[in-house]
Amino acid sequence: MIFKLHSFSRNRRKEISKSVKIYFYDLGIRNALLQSFAPLNLRSDSGALWENFCIIERKKNNQINSNSANQYFYRTYNWEEVDYIEESNGKLEGYELKFSKDSAKPPKTFLSQYPNSSFKIIDKTNWNEFLL
Repeated sequence: MIFKLHSFSRNRRKEISKSVKIYFYDLGIRNALLQSFAPLNLRSDSGALWENFCIIERKKNNQINSNSANQYFYRTYNWEEVDYIEESNGKLEGYELKFSKDSAKPPKTFLSQYPNSSFKIIDKTNWNEFLL
């Protein structure tokens, strides 16, 4: 019913290393537990719902395509965050999952600490690149 994403850290001082995020495989169960069935534009948790949706769909896509990437999220003690990270073949790909077209800044600490990494913002306009 649920799964955990562990935080990504290479034991750098500014990185949170022992934290987890919990996601639901079934968003209907999530909505039932929260007793929230309002349309997305009326919900206060639309960003969290979008993030959960994108991550479970990416997880399914990886399984279908036999992509065995390690999956994480990233956060520093200064609250700099990357919602979702895949580690595959020594490369890190970071994604910020935004429901609305807010301006998200690339995470400077993540990109400077891991120079071979990439970062992309995923929203309603380009979600198909991430999920398909």
